[in-house]
Amino acid sequence: MNIFASLFEDTTSVSVTNFFIVMAVALGAGIIYSFLCYFKGKSSKSFLITTALVPAAVAMVIMLVNGNIGVGVAVAGAFGLVRFRSAQGSAKEILIIFIAMAAGLAFGTGYLAYGAIFLVLAGIILLVLNLTKIWEKKSDKSTKLMKVTIPEDLDYVSVFDDLFEQYTKDAELVKTKSVNMGSMFRLTYKLTLKDPSQEKKFIDDIRCRNGNLEIVMERYIEETSML
Repeated sequence: MNIFASLFEDTTSVSVTNFFIVMAVALGAGIIYSFLCYFKGKSSKSFLITTALVPAAVAMVIMLVNGNIGVGVAVAGAFGLVRFRSAQGSAKEILIIFIAMAAGLAFGTGYLAYGAIFLVLAGIILLVLNLTKIWEKKSDKSTKLMKVTIPEDLDYVSVFDDLFEQYTKDAELVKTKSVNMGSMFRLTYKLTLKDPSQEKKFIDDIRCRNGNLEIVMERYIEETSML
C-alpha cells in the first residue's frame, strides 16, 4: 500500500472506516502541531484548542462537499460569516491557522501522509523559530503608553506640555476620546521618559493637573505590519 496515495478511490463517497481513519489522523496531527506551535509560546488555551481541531474540521468539510457545487457555495458563505465576525489576529496566528487549514485540505482529499508530514514539519519549524532569539526586539522600559482622563474645560492640546518637556524625551498624542457623555476627554499618549525612575513623580504631577482623575500607564508594545 502506497501511503502517499489518496485514501479515497471514489471521491463521490466516503466509507465509515475511511472517515474514522481521516478524523483520527487529522486530530492526532492537529494536536501535535498545536503543542509544537505553542510550546513556551504566549497564547490563550482557546486558540491552542482551535488550532488542534482546525485540520479535522476542514477535512470534514472537504469530505462533505465532494464535488457538490451547492454545498461548496454554502460552506464558503459560512466561512465568510465566521471571518466577518472574528477579530483579526497577529500575522503569526493567521499563519498558524492557514497551515492547519492547508493540512485539513490534504486530509479531506485522502492524502493523509502529505497532510501529517506537512503539519508536523511546519510545527517543528515554528517551534525552532519561537525558541530562536534572533530578530527579537528588546523592550524599552522608557517608552510608555499613558491614558489620562481630563475635564472638558481643559485644553487637551497643550495642557501637559510643560510636564512633557520636564519628564519626557518625546510625547505624542495618539488618540482622543470623549467620555462620560462629553463631560470628559480620555487622552492616549505615547511617551519616552527621560528617567524611568521618575515615573511616579510624573504621574503625581499629572494628577494635580487633571483633578485626580484616572491615569493609566502601560508598557508600549509596538504593532508591526503584516505587509
